[in-house]
Amino acid sequence: MTKTRMGAILLLIAGAFLGYGIYASSNVPSSYFSKFPFQLGLDLNGGTHLTYKADVSKIAGGDVNSAMQSLRDVIERRVNLFGVTEPTVQVETGGALGSEGADYRLAVELPGVTDVKQAVELIGKTPSLEFRIATEAYKNATSTENMKLEDAFASTGLDGKYLQKAVVELDPTTRQPTVGITFNTEGKALFAKITKENIGQVLAIFLDGQPITTPVIRSEITDGKAQISGNFDTKSAQQLVRDLNYGALPVPIELLSTQSVGPTLGAKVLKAGIFSGMIAFIVIATFLIIWYRLPGVVAVVALALYTILNLVIFKLLHVTLTAAGIAAFILSIGMAVDANILIFERTKEELKRGKNLDSAIREGFHRAWTSIRDSNSSSIITALVLYYFASSSVVKGFALIFGIGVLTSMFTAITATRTLLLALNMKDGKISRFLFSSGILK
Repeated sequence: MTKTRMGAILLLIAGAFLGYGIYASSNVPSSYFSKFPFQLGLDLNGGTHLTYKADVSKIAGGDVNSAMQSLRDVIERRVNLFGVTEPTVQVETGGALGSEGADYRLAVELPGVTDVKQAVELIGKTPSLEFRIATEAYKNATSTENMKLEDAFASTGLDGKYLQKAVVELDPTTRQPTVGITFNTEGKALFAKITKENIGQVLAIFLDGQPITTPVIRSEITDGKAQISGNFDTKSAQQLVRDLNYGALPVPIELLSTQSVGPTLGAKVLKAGIFSGMIAFIVIATFLIIWYRLPGVVAVVALALYTILNLVIFKLLHVTLTAAGIAAFILSIGMAVDANILIFERTKEELKRGKNLDSAIREGFHRAWTSIRDSNSSSIITALVLYYFASSSVVKGFALIFGIGVLTSMFTAITATRTLLLALNMKDGKISRFLFSSGILK
C-alpha cells in the first residue's frame, strides 16, 4: 500500500509540474516552457486561407497524385522561405483520388498573415526556366525579329524541375553579377547529353518564356553546372536566385478563393473555445462529485491530469489547434468520463456482492476494462478513418485531436484513476461504503 500511495503522490506532483509548464508556456515569457508554445490554427490565430485549383489535365492519370504531392512540397518550401510560422499546405480533392474528373485543389493556410494581397504574393508565380537549342531556321535567318520563338528555338526537355540550386556569382572577367545553377542527378545527365550533341550551337536560356541569354556551347559540360548572364545588377541577380530556388511548379494552379481571419476575431474564437471547455469541465466535475461522491472527486483529479497530459502531447507533437480541434478535445473529455463511470459502476456492483473495498475496486477495474477497451477501440478506428480518408484539413484536425484524446483517456482511466482510488485505502465500513456508493439520496 505504501508503494501505491507513493505512486499516487508522484503522479500528482508530475501533474502539477506539467500543469505549471502549460501555464508558464503562455503566461510567463521568460520561463523555459515559453519555448514550447501552442500552435494555433488560422481560425484561432488569424491569418489567410488560399484555395488554388490545380490543372492536371495534361498529366497521366497514374501520375496525378505524385504530381500533386510535388506541388504541395514546392508551395510549402516557397512559403517557408518567407518565415511564415507553421504554414499548412494540403491537397484536397472533390472526387476519388486519381479518378477521372476529380477536382484537385491546394489549400494554403498562413497563420499571422492577414493581408490577402501579401499572402497571394507569397505564393506568387514561380518563374519558368527552360533551356532551348537554336533551330535550323534560327541559324539560317538573317534577322530574328519576326520569327516566332517556337520556330527559333526548340525545347530540349531541360527545365526548372531539374534545378538543384541557384546562387549569385561574379564573372571573373567583367566582375558583373551572374547566376550560377546546379542541376540534380537527372538534370546533370541530360545537360551533359545536350552539350555533347550540340557543340558550337546556341543554347538559349529562357525565363518566363523570354530568352535572357544565348550562349554558344563550346564543349561538353559534365559537372551539371551552368551560368546565366543577362546584364544583372546585384539586386536583380539575388531576386532571380531567390525565385529559382522556390522551385518550378510541376502543375499549373489558379487562385479560386481567399479568406482572411483577423487577429481580433481569432482571439474571440479562442476565448470562446477555452470558455466552452471550462464550462464543460465544471459541469462534468459537479455531476461526478454529486453523484459518485469520493470516486467522483478522484475522477475530477484524473480528468485534470488527462487534460494536462493532452495539452503536453499537443505541444510535443506540434498539433495545430483549431476551433474544430477544441470541439474534438471537449468531446474526448466525455469519453474519459465514460471510462470512469464504467469503473465506478462495476465497483459498486462488487460492493453489493459483499466484497471489501480494496477487492471491489480491483475487480471493478478488471470487469470494466473490456467495455472500455472495446468502446474506445471503435472510436479510435473512426478517428483513423476520418484522418486518412478525409480531404478537408478541418476534418483531419478534428480526427487527430479526437484520436489522441481517446488514447489518453484509456491511459488515465487504467493508471491515474486506479492508482488514486487504491491509494485511499479506507477501512471497509458504513462511511466508506457510503462514500463509494452513487446517487443523491442513497
